[in-house]
Amino acid sequence: MDEGYANLPTSHLLGSVPAALTPEERKPSPVAEVGTSRLQQFPPALGGTGGVGGGGGGYQPPGTPADGDVETQTNWKGYFNVASYAPYFNVDTDVVVDRLISSVYPMDGFFRKIDANPDMYGPLWITTTLIFMLAAFGNFATYLMQRKTDLNIWSFDVGYFNWAASVMYGYAAAVPAIFFFLFQYFGSRPSLVRFWCMWGYSLFIFIPASVLLLIPVEFLRWVIIILVGGASSWFISLNLKECTEGADMMVLIASAAVLQFTLALFIKVFFFA
Repeated sequence: MDEGYANLPTSHLLGSVPAALTPEERKPSPVAEVGTSRLQQFPPALGGTGGVGGGGGGYQPPGTPADGDVETQTNWKGYFNVASYAPYFNVDTDVVVDRLISSVYPMDGFFRKIDANPDMYGPLWITTTLIFMLAAFGNFATYLMQRKTDLNIWSFDVGYFNWAASVMYGYAAAVPAIFFFLFQYFGSRPSLVRFWCMWGYSLFIFIPASVLLLIPVEFLRWVIIILVGGASSWFISLNLKECTEGADMMVLIASAAVLQFTLALFIKVFFFA
């Protein structure tokens, strides 16, 4: 009787101490491993195996693009996705100021500075600021010239704003795109975003020039616009020559410079006549 009671299992009793296990017995069973791995995959992906909608994929940590975003950025749909353009606005004030200075001083190697990370924040800010300054200062310059001839009449022409917006936005967007396709056609491999960035910063010199064009002296206005137009054209020429990497594109480079100088003449004739 004593031996029979001693052989009864007692691990289920309250306060009992479990028997020591061998190393083989300590290994978890496959069922336990599966259960543990499933518990670690939380929260489950909506598109994962066994989830809603089927398909592969697990939990996406913060900052990891989802499958739909990767697909959107790798095909033509990425051009219509706002997230595709977010990196081009990720610049700080020091970078923008340095590029503004380089646009006024063309020998500073502007195209090498934007080669790694071209931005669209500077060109958008420059073009928008120039539009408002041309509309406002163009009207004020007309008033100063009329006052000089004893015609003390103030008439604000709202059409200046429409013309400034149409010409500046159209020029900053269309002209770089046209030269991008022309350079590709003649064998060069430029970057459209870098062209947009370069042409956008080339317009910065017209912002301080619009302030100087308020001087009610016609001769000084022509001197100012010729100097500014020449500097902006030189900036375009040097950077286009640098991006061609020795290819013979002088006809296209000269055409871009002439077009830039024509823009300067248009600003003088239309807004500061």
